Amino acid sequence: MPPRKEETEENVFLLHDMRGQTGGWFLFFLAAVISGVHLQGDDRSIQPASDSELPSEAQIYQPVLKPFESVPPIGTYMLKNLVGKPCVKATIGAEYIVIEKKKTWYFNLDPSRVRTSGYCDKEAAVLSLTLPDNAASLQFTFRKEESIFYIDKLTAHVSPLPVCQGCANKTYSGSLADEKLFAAGNGQSFKCQSEQLLWTSSELRIKLVPLQMQAFTLPIGQYGIEVECWPDFNKRVFPIIAGATVVGLILMAVLTFLFIRDRHREGYERL
Repeated sequence: MPPRKEETEENVFLLHDMRGQTGGWFLFFLAAVISGVHLQGDDRSIQPASDSELPSEAQIYQPVLKPFESVPPIGTYMLKNLVGKPCVKATIGAEYIVIEKKKTWYFNLDPSRVRTSGYCDKEAAVLSLTLPDNAASLQFTFRKEESIFYIDKLTAHVSPLPVCQGCANKTYSGSLADEKLFAAGNGQSFKCQSEQLLWTSSELRIKLVPLQMQAFTLPIGQYGIEVECWPDFNKRVFPIIAGATVVGLILMAVLTFLFIRDRHREGYERL
């Protein structure tokens, strides 16, 4: 018996409903797949880096000693007091000379890596030059006495890489105390172009070349009248003295020759 019209319409409605549900499930499944793909891409973007991609830990700076000398770079260092006025100024090239196992090793202070610190009082001042990680340092203690200033104490240390394979890390240090180094008058600067070799210990020496320093009184941060060191004075004066001596000897020889010649002429006339 053919189906009734009502049954036919009901079947058609059920068919459309099933198709609608099937389409909805299909859309839901498609969205899930797309979301899964998107999430998977996000997961890839936040995966932890491998060991080779991770940044390495910061290495401690250590100077490298060399078996030969080179000219140290020159740096100018300024220290100000609490009110912001310059109280110490130093222009130096510094070389560390290390004695290890009867061999001599060298290291130059790099001004671009130096951190300047210290303090200034009325009668004392300290200028510290330090490399990163305190790998090396130079410290100058200035004293003011009446109308002059000088360096009363110098301390130094360097902690380089071992100079030989299998050698242990070692710090070389030394100091000079109760000295009157690089003295100059108030408002003047001590200057020396010659090498200043300072023996701070049996294992460490400090060579300063060139050198210019001034402390306590620094008008607008500029060096005052220069006080020349003895080595520079000798280098400058010795050629003058030597030249004058040679000229004097030549003049004496000429005068002696003329005097003898005149005596000979007088003797011939008497005969």
